[in-house]
Amino acid sequence: MIKPKADDELVFLPLGGSGEIGMNLNAYGYGPPDARKWIIVDIGVTFGREDSTPGIELILPDPSYLEGVRDDIIGIVLTHAHEDHIGALGWLWPRLKAPVYATPFTAALVREKLRERGLLEKVPLTEIPLKGQLTLGPFEIDFVTLTHSIPEPNGLAIRTPLGLIWHTGDWKIDPDPLIGETTDEAKLRQMADEGVLAMVCDSTNVFVEGTAGSEAEVRVKLTEVIKQQKGRVAVTAFASNVARVETALLAAKAAGRTPCLVGRSMHRIVAAAKSVGMLADAPLTIDEEEAGTLPDENVLFLCTGSQGEARAALSRIARGEHRNVSLRQGDTVIFSSRVIPGNEAAIHDMQNAFLERGVELITADDHFIHVSGHPARDELKQMYAWARPRIAVPVHGEKRHIREHVKLALELQIPEAIAPSNGDLIRLAPGPATLIDEVPSGRLYVDGSTIIEAEDEALKDRRRLGAEGAVNVSLAVNAKGGIVAGPSVTVRGLTMDDDEDFEIALEELEDTAKAAFQRLKHQEREDDEAVEQVLVRAVRKAAEKLWRKRPLVDVTVLRI
Repeated sequence: MIKPKADDELVFLPLGGSGEIGMNLNAYGYGPPDARKWIIVDIGVTFGREDSTPGIELILPDPSYLEGVRDDIIGIVLTHAHEDHIGALGWLWPRLKAPVYATPFTAALVREKLRERGLLEKVPLTEIPLKGQLTLGPFEIDFVTLTHSIPEPNGLAIRTPLGLIWHTGDWKIDPDPLIGETTDEAKLRQMADEGVLAMVCDSTNVFVEGTAGSEAEVRVKLTEVIKQQKGRVAVTAFASNVARVETALLAAKAAGRTPCLVGRSMHRIVAAAKSVGMLADAPLTIDEEEAGTLPDENVLFLCTGSQGEARAALSRIARGEHRNVSLRQGDTVIFSSRVIPGNEAAIHDMQNAFLERGVELITADDHFIHVSGHPARDELKQMYAWARPRIAVPVHGEKRHIREHVKLALELQIPEAIAPSNGDLIRLAPGPATLIDEVPSGRLYVDGSTIIEAEDEALKDRRRLGAEGAVNVSLAVNAKGGIVAGPSVTVRGLTMDDDEDFEIALEELEDTAKAAFQRLKHQEREDDEAVEQVLVRAVRKAAEKLWRKRPLVDVTVLRI
């Protein structure tokens, strides 16, 4: 390890995941303020919601600040393969263009994402073995085995000339994770003896007392529950939880059922797991068409869509729209999953649709068929006891999680604790942990195949269309500035109790548009922009009186 120079600093910069759960992007910089070298740890997404971001499926962290130092980024290191840690790579890599490092299972899923974006041959992706090491400039990185709800979760021991950072990524303490090794306690104790400057740590379940629980316990109970069912059974779980997928497959076999994978993500994750040697003992699955030929009591569908995603397999089954899979009275859907905050309405709608079909529902409220992948308070306390950091830096949580995590760390006698927000540039060394700057941060939206800014007019219009509706006014004008057809008014997203009243309202809007046009001077009538501005104002004002809303108004002028 090189010796630090007088003006060298070690800084931490979260650009996603601090103040929110999801969309994780963290960066570490080392060197003098004007010549730092950077590594990025994780580069994830969060997901859009129809009520606030209509039409937007993916939301990305804004990497603008890092783009400005792109030549000094020496690597992107991925801790594990969850979407909120790798999902933005294919979208943002062209802006950063740094080598990527991941363990085998994560690398397998990253390759698929890069292939989808046409980047597979362009991105330098290096596989790091489990418990492997990596040197990037002033950063010496050890991959440390942890347990989580996906294979190969790694914490990163990041050594620098100014100290050792323990970046946990997502984790829990599972004594029997079923797939993969248990937490590398010996490595953590060794790091503590060496001296941990700062622990940058998962805060998701800081309010949850006790421990998260083990996948082995879920396997026992889920198998028991599946054996008790009579008709067709569908199990839904997060596809990325390969241990849970294996549990469902083995439980199906134990219950005399043949498993069938339903949903693109389920097939993708299972293929990735098998490519690195996992699921070797799981029973073979059949395709959807073959499953349809089996007696009801001999089939189990393992489905994506536990969060009520409209286009996912389970929602399409609930609506009766799936091409090959149907469920009816006497069948059962088992939710081996949790409700992610914000998805409650979508999940409840889907569950109600199943109930209307006479399908029975079993959730984690009924039986012990799900455990979290994040540390509860007792596990956090254990991690602090193992690592003994000088500085606690909570991440991966909303503001309330991070503040509670700071409080807990101080109660555990950690000398320093700091609560970061996205965009906070924090100096970890030399000296006490200090906020030294705030850099641009925010969100980018994936709109179809395009990345747009958070304040893009298209998104503003979409929100407004959903809330206020739209009015279109069209008219034909001759060379003398006279109306030869129209104004004709059509309305979207606005209605009235009585059809006759609605027709009268449309006529009123047409009269308003005609009167506004006729008030224009001859020269103004020749200017399309002037016509549009005047008619938009007049029609919007009239619509506001009629509906008490301010709809989007669009005016089309046809010159003949």
